[in-house]
Amino acid sequence: QVQLVESGGDLVQPGGSLRLSCAASGITVTLSAMSWYRQAPGKGRELVGSIASGAPLITYIDSVKGRFTISRDAFKNIMYLQMNSLRPEDTAMYYCFTRRAGTDYWGQGTQVTVSS
Repeated sequence: QVQLVESGGDLVQPGGSLRLSCAASGITVTLSAMSWYRQAPGKGRELVGSIASGAPLITYIDSVKGRFTISRDAFKNIMYLQMNSLRPEDTAMYYCFTRRAGTDYWGQGTQVTVSS
């Protein structure tokens, strides 16, 4: 059974930083392709970035390049999203995602609010 549990969301001022965590069970994060998505109020779910299985090939959408970083901790089996220089437009529910054997798995989400 694959389970993904996000944490780390909070209210932060513009320019601040947060680190989101996605704790995984039922998969090995370093051997799994995984992604971070976000969904702002009234908008569709948007891919933020992805990390490939095995080799650390990572891609990001243009709006977060240079500000967000995806990483993995093999020992803790956690995927992270380090977010720096946060902007009000980064406000959203953030989800981690993986696909295994043709089945999509989502976490429950963690709320990030960027506001002064």
